[in-house]
Amino acid sequence: MDYVLIDADQALFEPAFGAAMVVVRPGLLRGSGPASLNGKRLCVVGDEASASVKGCLYRSGAYPIPGVGSLEVASLGSNQRTRTIQSGGQPLLLVGGSFTARFRVESPAQQPTAAGPIPDPMATYMGKGRFLTANRILRAR
Repeated sequence: MDYVLIDADQALFEPAFGAAMVVVRPGLLRGSGPASLNGKRLCVVGDEASASVKGCLYRSGAYPIPGVGSLEVASLGSNQRTRTIQSGGQPLLLVGGSFTARFRVESPAQQPTAAGPIPDPMATYMGKGRFLTANRILRAR
């Protein structure tokens, strides 16, 4: 049994995304399930997309001049969705373990050289994150 995620819960991203170090900020989940708990909608599968965070600075290996990108939940862990209970026909989201996170580069970090800066060639970096909930009542499997 694990806690069900509700509207305004957080996605906490780890700063290490492979070779990139990201200045992370939490993403807020927006619950869209028709069921609610204490006036807050329950989060269902698909609501993890609402936790994206834009405008995060990053640096990567040989590219110390910061770039900018966005964080998102790329995929849920196997223990982060209910197996039997649903809301509006969708499984509920659970705190679970960790999810796979993606950092999408919008403006690449750069490497200074005598000939001018060289941009980081990577368009995405993969990392991890976890959910944090204010719910201490409703649990499910």
